[in-house]
Amino acid sequence: MLGLPDGMLGPAWPAIRQTFGAPIADLGLILLVSTAGSVAIAVFVGWLIRHIGVPALLAVSGVCAALGGLGFAIAPALWVLLAVAVLVGVAAGLMDGGLNTAIGLAGRPRLLNLLHASYGVGTTIGPLLITAAIITGSWRPAYAILAGFNVVMAALWLHQRRRSRLTSPATPAEPDRPPTVPEEPEQTPPPHPSEGWSRRRSTAAVVAGMVLFFVYTGTEVGAGQWEASYCRGHLGLSASAAGIATFGYWAAFTGARILLAVLPRPIGLIRIVRWGSALGVAGAAAIWWQPDRAVALAGFVLLGGGLSGVFPALIGLTPARIGHRRAQNVIAWQVGAAAAGGSGLSAFLGLLIGLAGLRILGPALTLLALLVIVANYALARIAPIHP
Repeated sequence: MLGLPDGMLGPAWPAIRQTFGAPIADLGLILLVSTAGSVAIAVFVGWLIRHIGVPALLAVSGVCAALGGLGFAIAPALWVLLAVAVLVGVAAGLMDGGLNTAIGLAGRPRLLNLLHASYGVGTTIGPLLITAAIITGSWRPAYAILAGFNVVMAALWLHQRRRSRLTSPATPAEPDRPPTVPEEPEQTPPPHPSEGWSRRRSTAAVVAGMVLFFVYTGTEVGAGQWEASYCRGHLGLSASAAGIATFGYWAAFTGARILLAVLPRPIGLIRIVRWGSALGVAGAAAIWWQPDRAVALAGFVLLGGGLSGVFPALIGLTPARIGHRRAQNVIAWQVGAAAAGGSGLSAFLGLLIGLAGLRILGPALTLLALLVIVANYALARIAPIHP
């Protein structure tokens, strides 16, 4: 449910802007408005988890997403899309922040990869769903279907919340028992090295991590959002071929995450970040080079597959960098920064495309992919990994 709208909007945009007579760069406005909702709610995700729990949080997310999808489906004008995009952003912030915080703190990298692979399933299906809708006459039914899916998801999470309450055993009264040998007290784990950092270094580590998430997600989402427009306007592909090309990007993205989750011998998280970032640069450079269509399309596939494991690996590394206590809040902030990067940098790419044309996409993605490497290096210097 989180991945579907991200995979749908880019391929839908050429048809949406034709419906409303909007310029190509207005996709960036929708992304910026949704980002505002996502970033604003991310600040409160940790507090909401502690007070209402993850199932209730995700049920609220489903309701917001359903209203947003319905608004897209029936919008009579572009300003309505902009208005309901706030709800889409709030839903994404709740869902993304809640799940990543809960699973990231559990220290289960395989489950993190499966979680993000599930996001990739949504982004992979999204272009197919919107392309089928466009071929049959209109992009609107796809968003109505999306709204229905989110209603089902919200109902399932509410059911889960009720089951959890009903099955929680009441604490029985302690019967009289003979005295027993007292157990040895549990050993308190040693404090994380970050507990001794100065405030300046602690702040620098948090900010560097948020910058890394901002740039990484901007690269990943920006490529996915603008590939369809690039394929149609620059490479000359048809609407259906552009939809299939976008499907290939997200399919590589999803397949690589599933592979990382099921490998019998997991790859170290640090290696995933380093090699994934390098492959991302190679893929973006191929899009920039673009001697023919095949190389450009292969570049998108390499970019998606290479970057796929970076986000969950960075989430998994956060407690080791700054300690479990700080990570309880910082992971949600990182997810908020990622949402801002995904929408904000995609919007910035739209502004560049509006000024210089679609040919600017390759150089811009290459620069962003290089910035991912630079930001990761800076974070590693400020906050090295501690097991």
